[in-house]
Amino acid sequence: MLSFVTVGLAQADSGATGLAPAQSPDAPVPPVNPGQQVFSNTCSACHIGGTNVIVPKKTLTQEALEKYAMDSVEAIKQQVTQGKNAMPGFGDRLTPDQIDAVAGYVLEQADAGW
Repeated sequence: MLSFVTVGLAQADSGATGLAPAQSPDAPVPPVNPGQQVFSNTCSACHIGGTNVIVPKKTLTQEALEKYAMDSVEAIKQQVTQGKNAMPGFGDRLTPDQIDAVAGYVLEQADAGW
């Protein structure tokens, strides 16, 4: 027990807490990608990481987007706006700028392999 306390005190004295150091309040905050934000808030429940929990074969991978003719910003914008099959439309819930941003984000992520 004594050695445990000694080691614990030595770690406490050295600042070795196992926690990441706190960021300075003046540290720059990385910019938020608007498309990523819309995707996280609106799409990720069904499409987390480019998957599709409703229709598993219709993922957001580059291969699937090409197969289903969804590999353009315009095609994705139309589906996000109007919906299709099991996917509801979001045209009444998202602004045109948000729809543009999320369509671009999906294509970027598909190109990067999610």
